[in-house]
Amino acid sequence: MAEQDSLSRVWDIIGKVGVGMLTTRAGGVLRARPMEPRPNRDEGVIYFVADRRGAKDDEIEAHADVCLIVVDHGSRAYLSVSGRAEAAIDRAKAAEIWKKTDDVWWPGGAADPNIRVLKLTPLKAELWDGPASSVAAAVEFAKARITGEKPHLGENRKVTVKMSRARDRLVAGREGISPAD
Repeated sequence: MAEQDSLSRVWDIIGKVGVGMLTTRAGGVLRARPMEPRPNRDEGVIYFVADRRGAKDDEIEAHADVCLIVVDHGSRAYLSVSGRAEAAIDRAKAAEIWKKTDDVWWPGGAADPNIRVLKLTPLKAELWDGPASSVAAAVEFAKARITGEKPHLGENRKVTVKMSRARDRLVAGREGISPAD
């Protein structure tokens, strides 16, 4: 699969799946919790609406490296997105990415003082595409049992996710090159 196709597949999976597990570092241990990604392909980032009382923003401020795990059970795709996150009080962005289901957690809407917007800038994604059906997986297991070979249950591809344009400009500026170079 071409790199651009893999990149598109990564964004498709993130957009399709309703919830992923976001892992942060809390002190010396890793901590994962379910979060609803709001991907923005044009910006090259993934947003989340979070509650400041959950400590995610403090954990991200202390250690910006995070990982988002997403599973698309229907297509048997498994995705790990590593990147850098930041947390902000951004009422305009919260309102822009707000979903009706968020009202369950924050009845006051996007203006709730406990809301934080998390912004994940993906650096790398690792994608495992498994067989499209459980029948295909069963066939692979049966074939492996007969032949003694390992079952072919999918392909592991690492793809580098394009960084946001703003971040590209920032990096380019630090390196003394224009973003178009």
